[in-house]
Amino acid sequence: MRSQIEYPYFVMVLFPTLIEVRTCGKIYNMKLILASDLSFLLKYGYDLTGISKDHMKIGYVNTAIQVEDDKDKEFMDKVKNTIRENGYNFDEINIAGKNEKELRNFFKDKNVIHIDGGNTFYLLKIIKETGFDKILKDLLNDNIVYIGTSAGAYIMCPTIEVSDWSSKNDEKFGLGDFFALNYVPFVLRVHYKEKYEELVKEKIKTLKYPIHILRDGQGMFCEDGKCRFIGDSEEVTL
Repeated sequence: MRSQIEYPYFVMVLFPTLIEVRTCGKIYNMKLILASDLSFLLKYGYDLTGISKDHMKIGYVNTAIQVEDDKDKEFMDKVKNTIRENGYNFDEINIAGKNEKELRNFFKDKNVIHIDGGNTFYLLKIIKETGFDKILKDLLNDNIVYIGTSAGAYIMCPTIEVSDWSSKNDEKFGLGDFFALNYVPFVLRVHYKEKYEELVKEKIKTLKYPIHILRDGQGMFCEDGKCRFIGDSEEVTL
């Protein structure tokens, strides 16, 4: 099921063939794939990059999982093994503690950047501390394809506040505010299940932005100034 949404003017000005980011005064032609989980990438996401498997060079950012418990780290190891078993090769990096030269050198031969899940608050803090937000802007301007799953999807929104809609009570790591990278004019709720319906309905009332709710196996694809929902079942609306 696919549905297309055009945002003529919100946080960004979106045109049929480009995205103009008014906050930095530059124009980007971006391809963003924002998903709940790996199953979406295997069925849709990797194909949406427009890059053949043989030519795909993925820079995989594992930073968000570094502060999670052993059970979550074990799960992420299985995710990475599944990616490899499906024939996708990637180089892995934890951006924490890296300087600009190291980060730019790592990504210089990549055509896809994949930021995966874990603690969204820690991830955003490290991105800001290392200046990776500025490096990412340059990478996207150079037509690298962005894939974000879970935490990696949340950070591309105007704010990561929705990632706090859980009983898990993630550590915030001293993050002063929840303002995120602001590449799309909506927020996301990933890993949605019916048991979260009442909580999400109540929390939506506090939002300043439109929301797209994603089950596992679903995602948003943004290209040429247009974003569309993609998934096997209907998009959740509450």
